[in-house]
Amino acid sequence: MQSIQFGEANHRPDYDTDYDAWLARQIHSLQHARWHEIDVPHLVEELEGLNKSNERELESYLIVLLAHLLKWEYQPDKRNGSWEASINNSRNRIAKLFKQQKSLEKRVAEFIPEAYQEAKEWASKETKLRIDLFAEPCPYSVEQLQDKNWLPE
Repeated sequence: MQSIQFGEANHRPDYDTDYDAWLARQIHSLQHARWHEIDVPHLVEELEGLNKSNERELESYLIVLLAHLLKWEYQPDKRNGSWEASINNSRNRIAKLFKQQKSLEKRVAEFIPEAYQEAKEWASKETKLRIDLFAEPCPYSVEQLQDKNWLPE
């Protein structure tokens, strides 16, 4: 993002018409403790949206991870490098997300039940196995999901 100079003569960038300038102004105001210049309602909206976006991203990676772990476990004769690569990629992306937003790591267990239901549907469609054959609830612990060396047998 480019550096933008703000002075008293400059207009205040509008959230709806110039988002990049508005965001730069908010950052500048925060960095310089100019609390009266902060557009609180829109800034709150942005922060809430960012949090929801990160939650959706985590859930998406969990679904992929869980689906491939189910396929790995329930179809051992069809295991392949693509599944293993997908498992590793999902774990790497989840770890990166946790570095960016540490609070998500503490809450990951909250996202597993719903992600697991979607993963079972996905795995069922891809494997042609009945969905009720997959364990309930999720048989994998948070630790196992994050362990880059663990695969179900």
